[in-house]
Amino acid sequence: MQTITGNLYDYPAYYDLVFGSDWQAELRFLEHCFAHFTRGPVRDVFEPACGTGRLLYRLGRRGYQVSGLDLNARAVDYCNARLRRHGLPAAVWVGDMAAYRLPRRCDAVINLINSFRHLPTEAAAHAHLQCAARALRSGGLFILALHLTPRGQPEADEERWSARRGNVGVNTRLWTTRRDLRRRREWCSMTLDVYTPTRAFRIRDELVFRTYTRRQFASLLRRTPALEVVETFDFSYDVKLPVKLNDATEDVVFVLRKR
Repeated sequence: MQTITGNLYDYPAYYDLVFGSDWQAELRFLEHCFAHFTRGPVRDVFEPACGTGRLLYRLGRRGYQVSGLDLNARAVDYCNARLRRHGLPAAVWVGDMAAYRLPRRCDAVINLINSFRHLPTEAAAHAHLQCAARALRSGGLFILALHLTPRGQPEADEERWSARRGNVGVNTRLWTTRRDLRRRREWCSMTLDVYTPTRAFRIRDELVFRTYTRRQFASLLRRTPALEVVETFDFSYDVKLPVKLNDATEDVVFVLRKR
């Protein structure tokens, strides 16, 4: 199988196939949060690190006004083309999730699938939280999902999953190659094995994530007092099963509200 070494985000169609398969659970979860945790109605939703817009365009089709940003220009082009195909404004631009300002305040900010951990430093992570707080109106929500580093038990070092859309299938593997908790860095490799009717090939990328224990993330949140935690869930996105965090917690969705 041919191997292409490069940035996974430069292949938005395959990236979207891999990460777009759970959209129904995520969308139900978001709308539940909008209905139950926000003060006032949610009409305007912003997504930093929006990637291919797998959630944005679906929210737009449900009547929300949507916009977003991403560092990857190919993902932004893909997302805007998708929005236009569905009769929605091309409202996504190339930008940094740790350095943005919106022209007006929104009702909700969403950042799912661990994108937050791409921010390499404490300063960048704090800036991202500050950007979200500044972007939100009072009573608005910031829904943030990330993988925490558990203490006192082994952490999962490998994940595999598959997805198919039409006649294209992708098998995905993500594994940790090195972890330095003192420097708070986790190095990972990720492959997408792509199968189409005419070819099969592998895309491989190397990723670096910042690590967070529960206490480290709590300390970071305290530096942004404008945001309060109203509920926490895990990556099953089951609104009937909120989770209570402890030092063994790994996958968390924080529902934060602007004071």
